[in-house]
Amino acid sequence: MTTQTGDAIGKAAAERLGIFADAVIAIALTLLALDLPIPHGDTTGAMLSSISAHGKEYLAFALSFVVISAHWRAHHEIFPYVRSLNGRLISLTLAWLFMQVLMPFATRVITAEGAFPPRFSVYAMVQVLASASFALIIREIRRGHLYGTGGPPKVFAQSLTRSVCLAAVFGISVPVSFLTDDTAAYLCWLAAPVVLAVARRVQDHRPSAT
Repeated sequence: MTTQTGDAIGKAAAERLGIFADAVIAIALTLLALDLPIPHGDTTGAMLSSISAHGKEYLAFALSFVVISAHWRAHHEIFPYVRSLNGRLISLTLAWLFMQVLMPFATRVITAEGAFPPRFSVYAMVQVLASASFALIIREIRRGHLYGTGGPPKVFAQSLTRSVCLAAVFGISVPVSFLTDDTAAYLCWLAAPVVLAVARRVQDHRPSAT
């Protein structure tokens, strides 16, 4: 009975942390939308010109929305399996949420005028730290056996691989932005789906060898 009570308390604490994370993500997405410039114009042509002039901001918003949503989805896939918490997992989750809250700021930085490499690097490093902190979250869940009975679910390994690959892709894009032009730096990000697909195929063949 005592063990069951402890398990119930641990599960409830994990659920509260998940709800808190959902709320923070919602705030981050709201802040992201609040930064969108409002198009102006007295005619249809002027309005369309205004929209075109702010195209960079709208594209950055769409990118950041997709990125934050992907981070939330990964968290949503993992935390239903968590049955207890420890101090390190809570700290890592707060660090990961801090990166999500920084995303609207990083979006404003990358769309500002001025030196491209530093602005690009700020956004990329936020992504690196977000992906790395989530990889550490998964590692801590596995290390501390904070999941339910049985072995760690397959989704843990999949999400860990995805986080490491994304951290590597965004990390590589930082020196590329200083050594080449902005096109090459953004191409590094476009390579992420290819890297993830290759990593997934390698991982799918791994269980047969173990």
